[in-house]
Amino acid sequence: MGGAARIGRNPPGGMDVELGLVGLPRSGKSSLLALLCGGAPSGRVAVAHVPDRRLDTLAAMLHPRKVTPAHLQLTELAGLVPGRLERGERSAFFEGVRRTDALLHVVRAFEDPSLAHPSGGVDPLRDARSIEEELLLADLERVEAVAERLRKNRTRSREEERQLEALDRCAQALGDAIPVRRVGLSADEARLLTGFGLLTARSALMALNVGETELRDVADRWPELWGWAREAGILVVPCSARVESEIAGLEGEDRTAFLASYGLSETGTDRLARAAYAALGLISFLTAGEDEVRAWPITDGTTARRAAGKIHSDIERGFIRAEVAAFTDLEAVGSWKALRDRGMLRLEGKDYIVRDGDVIEFRFHV
Repeated sequence: MGGAARIGRNPPGGMDVELGLVGLPRSGKSSLLALLCGGAPSGRVAVAHVPDRRLDTLAAMLHPRKVTPAHLQLTELAGLVPGRLERGERSAFFEGVRRTDALLHVVRAFEDPSLAHPSGGVDPLRDARSIEEELLLADLERVEAVAERLRKNRTRSREEERQLEALDRCAQALGDAIPVRRVGLSADEARLLTGFGLLTARSALMALNVGETELRDVADRWPELWGWAREAGILVVPCSARVESEIAGLEGEDRTAFLASYGLSETGTDRLARAAYAALGLISFLTAGEDEVRAWPITDGTTARRAAGKIHSDIERGFIRAEVAAFTDLEAVGSWKALRDRGMLRLEGKDYIVRDGDVIEFRFHV
């Protein structure tokens, strides 16, 4: 994503984050939602676990009563057919998008004579562009309206002046069909625009929903789509809802062999969940004990004290220090005691920046 600052609703470090599924009708959103959550979702909302082999390793080492992976909240948004929604429906759709932290574009690339495409034929590049164009237009309308309101205020503060400058940069980019996520805003500019709910500022991924035959050579197909997605800052994750539904019914060696027959080592839904997690700027720290092994999602750059608050506010408030080990070290020696005996545990203070894969025991007093 070019290393640009991210504009979000709120920092996702201390709460569940929401991923919105957008796409044309009959693109496979509902099927992917069910597969991502491992069963029938509750209406249009579901929870997807983020695969993490480190949890399996720790569970085999400690035999805990419970293993809890990180998770994402998924919300399926209404299908959008560009140019065919009434004003009220269009407004409701975009407000739904604004409640999310990142977007997953579900784009149809499979043929099915029994499932007519709403635009008359399968063309993934056309569909991907059409959804993004609707989001760009909605952002341009909002940016211009806010900028005009600020211009009418003759007693603008210095912060409002900076807001106006950032809005003008965004308006120029949006007019050239460049999403806000590709504008290269500074961290301060991103902060100034956070409250405006810009849709194309959100991190975005694309689930390219292909057929069974296309899955084997998907990298060689639709080169223009891959190029367009790179320019738009959208990560493409190919998957096949049909194949995923077959995989869901398999276990162990049967599942491994079935995946291998398509040249895959893991499911598309696993890759989607992991890609969404990364796109949101999230990492996991781990806690490990006899009661539970757990992955805790935090925003990359979170301090030890704030990470402690992810577990419980009392731990954050009474934070003393954190005993930290890299997962790779714990895996290598086999136990927390062995780490301590070998002097491989680190004592870190409240301002320590937690790293992905840190295994932590927090010391606190309240």
